Amino acid sequence: MQIFIPKETHPGEKRIAMIPSGADRLVKAGAEIVIESGLGETLGLTDEAYTKVGATVASDRNAALAAADMVLRLRKPPREDIDAMKRGAILVSHLDPFNEQDLIQALAGAGVNAISMEMIPRTTIAQKMDALSSQANLGGYVAVILAAARAPKILPMMMTPSGTISPSRVFVIGAGVAGLQAIATAQRLGARVEAFDTRPVVEEQVTSLGAKFVKVDLGETGQTKDGYAKELTEEQLAKQREAMAKACANADVVITTAQVFGRKAPVIITRDILEQMRPGSVVVDMAVETGGNVEGSQLDEEVTVNGVTVLGYGNLPGRVPAHASQMYASNLTSLIEHFWDQEAKTFPLNREDEIIQGCLITCDGEIVNPVIRKALNLDTEAS
Repeated sequence: MQIFIPKETHPGEKRIAMIPSGADRLVKAGAEIVIESGLGETLGLTDEAYTKVGATVASDRNAALAAADMVLRLRKPPREDIDAMKRGAILVSHLDPFNEQDLIQALAGAGVNAISMEMIPRTTIAQKMDALSSQANLGGYVAVILAAARAPKILPMMMTPSGTISPSRVFVIGAGVAGLQAIATAQRLGARVEAFDTRPVVEEQVTSLGAKFVKVDLGETGQTKDGYAKELTEEQLAKQREAMAKACANADVVITTAQVFGRKAPVIITRDILEQMRPGSVVVDMAVETGGNVEGSQLDEEVTVNGVTVLGYGNLPGRVPAHASQMYASNLTSLIEHFWDQEAKTFPLNREDEIIQGCLITCDGEIVNPVIRKALNLDTEAS
């Protein structure tokens, strides 16, 4: 089976889908690994680093796409790459399937069997393949580092001959993978950390990291079967914002991580809340790419509201591309190894398997994923 890894084409993207150690694992499994020349140049990795582990290098991208049985990417593919692939080939990448109906239909029309890395089920057996979690983990770390660099105060307490400096207060909204890493990073940097989540079940995780859990009675909340927070009602959001206002007013740094899978992120920090915060405070909106948790935040921009700096930078994991690529390559490699047929040296699409059922979006010219079909109203249209 020939597996091709092309260079990423998204502007400014330094992460890559495969590093030499991952290619080495796949070669040893019996796969024929082909990389596009210059794949690792954003990380200082030479083509020779890949050929040393048994991969081959292709200089003709379209020819390699046409010959590949499987294509591994990080970002969703441009239309010309889809057109270059042969029917029946497998594509594994981020696809944003809830918001990219044209892309999904193009993949189906081209006969490409597409696996979405966002849709890997959050189960114990699939944990090593969970790219959303691996990238969110790094995003939480980067959010704190950006805030620390931009804040006019230091985070830790310091006792100096000039007097004692009190620790900065950091408030993290959302205690999923990104939020928990933000909490842990802020704690390691010496801040006094508080956190809130709509799921009371995460309180123990928050306190185990040394942070204080802010309790707000929102009534019935909970989480989905995959561990994501359920969408709140307008009444619950209003009650949440009221509680957030007090915590934000006392904070030097606020980091928002609240997202609802497959939907627009909820606005949690309104302009009114920002205006109650102390000038010089910093807010990092980690949900800016899906609509934003902070009113007025702008993708890839820094805005100021009443002296409060709001950072709306996208692709936070891309700011630590070496480790982000290492983790994503490991996710891809684990996925392939899990289903690899050692005798036939192929990746069979077992549609009876729970993991494949969750992440396979298109197959044999059709959109087959039931969640995506429902989201795109395809079953309604068919009836």
